[in-house]
Amino acid sequence: MKDGPPGGDDDAVVPGRYPAGVDNQWQTRTFERLNTPVDRFVGDKTAKAFAQLRVHTVGDLLRHVPRRYLAGTENSDLTDLPIGEDLAVMAIVDSVQVAGQSPRRRVEAVLTDGRGRLSVTFFGKDYLVKFWVGLLSGRPRGIFVGRVGEFNNRPQLTHPKFVLFDERGNPTGKSDQSDLVASVSRSGLVGIYPAVKAVQTWTISATIAMVLEQVADDLVEPLPEWVLESEQLPTMLEAFQDVHLPDTRERAERGIERLLFDEALALQLAMAQRRSQAAQDPAAVMQHRPGGLLDALDQRLPFTLTPGQQQVCDEIFTELAREHPMQRLLQGEVGSGKTVVATRAMTRAIDAGYQAALLAPTEVLATQHADTLRGLLGDLGDGQVLGAPEQATKVVLLTGSMPAAARKQALLDIASGEAGIVIGTHALLGDQVQFANLGLVIVDEQHRFGVEQRAVLGAKAELRPHVLVMTATPIPRSVAMTVFGDLETSTLREIPAGRSEVQTTVVDATRHPAWVSRAWERITEEVAAGRQAFVVCSRISKTQTDTDPFDQLESDEAMPDPVGVEELAEQLATGPLRGTRVAVLHGRMSAEEKADTMTAFAAGEVDVLVSTTVIEVGVDVPNASMMVVMDADRFGISQLHQLRGRIGRGSHAGVCLLVSHAPPGSPAARRLAAVARSRDGFALAEEDLAARREGNILGSSQAGTRSSLRLLRVLEHLPIIEASRTIAARLVTQDPHLENPYLADMVRQTELLAAGDWLEKG
Repeated sequence: MKDGPPGGDDDAVVPGRYPAGVDNQWQTRTFERLNTPVDRFVGDKTAKAFAQLRVHTVGDLLRHVPRRYLAGTENSDLTDLPIGEDLAVMAIVDSVQVAGQSPRRRVEAVLTDGRGRLSVTFFGKDYLVKFWVGLLSGRPRGIFVGRVGEFNNRPQLTHPKFVLFDERGNPTGKSDQSDLVASVSRSGLVGIYPAVKAVQTWTISATIAMVLEQVADDLVEPLPEWVLESEQLPTMLEAFQDVHLPDTRERAERGIERLLFDEALALQLAMAQRRSQAAQDPAAVMQHRPGGLLDALDQRLPFTLTPGQQQVCDEIFTELAREHPMQRLLQGEVGSGKTVVATRAMTRAIDAGYQAALLAPTEVLATQHADTLRGLLGDLGDGQVLGAPEQATKVVLLTGSMPAAARKQALLDIASGEAGIVIGTHALLGDQVQFANLGLVIVDEQHRFGVEQRAVLGAKAELRPHVLVMTATPIPRSVAMTVFGDLETSTLREIPAGRSEVQTTVVDATRHPAWVSRAWERITEEVAAGRQAFVVCSRISKTQTDTDPFDQLESDEAMPDPVGVEELAEQLATGPLRGTRVAVLHGRMSAEEKADTMTAFAAGEVDVLVSTTVIEVGVDVPNASMMVVMDADRFGISQLHQLRGRIGRGSHAGVCLLVSHAPPGSPAARRLAAVARSRDGFALAEEDLAARREGNILGSSQAGTRSSLRLLRVLEHLPIIEASRTIAARLVTQDPHLENPYLADMVRQTELLAAGDWLEKG
């Protein structure tokens, strides 16, 4: 590696290495090369095909890695081949024969791995038939690439591409596809890439090899040498070569580890820069005021704080008293008392002369928060009216569906500062909302919001406000380090006194339909005893056409259509629950209708509430002792745990029945069994993350849509994430403004994901 500055001669730079102590021109060249559109190297048609694989630039192409590698000395497993999928198999040609009459002659071969067998068929003219028979005779071993079809109830490949090997595993050069021969000949391993019909694995391999050769001289290592030495990583160029042109599996794994590290580093750089920027901003200093609103609230609390609540409050108060903004995540079990912690933090802000805003994801939850806070504060939350305590402030609710007059008054109270506590939905983000002196922002259920919403609310303050993010969804440590890496974390694990046990049982509706009838009988018994019940459905109506995010079934067995709130409520009210007071609650109802329904249910005027997941978080009805979740197989583990948290909130023991048609042993059945055997939300969160297919980590699609991450899996690669976090912090300390264009682009791409659908919202 050359230590001095470049003298303008490209030959002065060792390919793949960044000269120490020089300016950033070399990183700029690497950055520009990796961001070159792939259509500069391939035609428009091929570029469009690559776009289906999320490959748009040279960097995307070089990070499109094989899903596995095949070697010429090993066979594939032919005992369980998926019909309709494109795949590559390594096998021995066990037999070959000619069938049919000219001009419709065909070659029929049989591949074997020693256990299973796979038919291969070629159709063609006589000279092609002779050519294929000559290649495939003598029991050669080869790679065959194609789509698995079915003939006579057996798997079959028709016209696969193939390349043959000698007994030492070297390509013989005998093939009907030059691209495939070339990809095999370049190394001892064959990378099998994720592909689509328009651009198959050997085309991907050939394209990557061609592009890599053309750009290699420009890929000067963008990371400092100390990073590579610290983590024992290859250079970027070496990593790309190891992944796409490996000599051994060990080299391929070494290259993939570097790409994993880069992906983790991009996330951690974005978080480290946010932490760095927040630490430089001034914030409101909120010291304790003896005899203020906080002290008055504490004197009125009808319960004693748990040790965990006291500890978290101390952490929050310490940070509120500092000159730089608090950035803290508060996670806690369902019913662990986060609202009390948040209320105490808000009263501390008011005592210091500032306003506090609480942002909730739904009107139902915002209204519930407002009612809870008013209940905790009593006349301390009525504002400065005649006879009110001197410490009193006003609690104001702002939602999008408020009548014009009420909205106007709320806006005036917020702008004048009369409202010390402001609770609202996305309506708080509107341009019309102006705060007199906003000092604290609390975001409830953070995964429903993005970093942009936090920033919009923060921009309404003269000084950057302190931020407290709350979630009742327990977050695995690996996720907290990625998704919430810019926040310090506090955790409430204790459940306050007065909570009851909840028994959870899976009801197999397919094999035991009578159990469903028994569930309705049990609800009538609970109602007769003076208690209430929830019935939860995955959709509003049978005719609903929009796909619920949890409507992702992993089983091949036929499953009945899910029941809807509207149809089931009518069936129950006129059938097994006749004589009870049944109401419905779902997202298509107006805000006023939803509020009226929840008020009636909370007041005991409704016995059974048939609802969608709108009741998932925040709804607090201590008298509700039973829940039946219909089509529970359509929900994720964490969401079922959240739903179950709506019952057992009072002195009555709870019963939660998970009604499912999922076959035994299916992924859905395993999810339900996990929920039934544990009430530990943190353990369930880990199990939920491990059970998911690629999908949004904290997003709405727990059952799994495609991840925005290419390689990184937060549960599997926790050590890499931890290492990259340390490295990122040091890089940002050394280069606070990220003058290195490659590192700056890493952050930019990560923030684009954050603005999309993965990093900080669902």
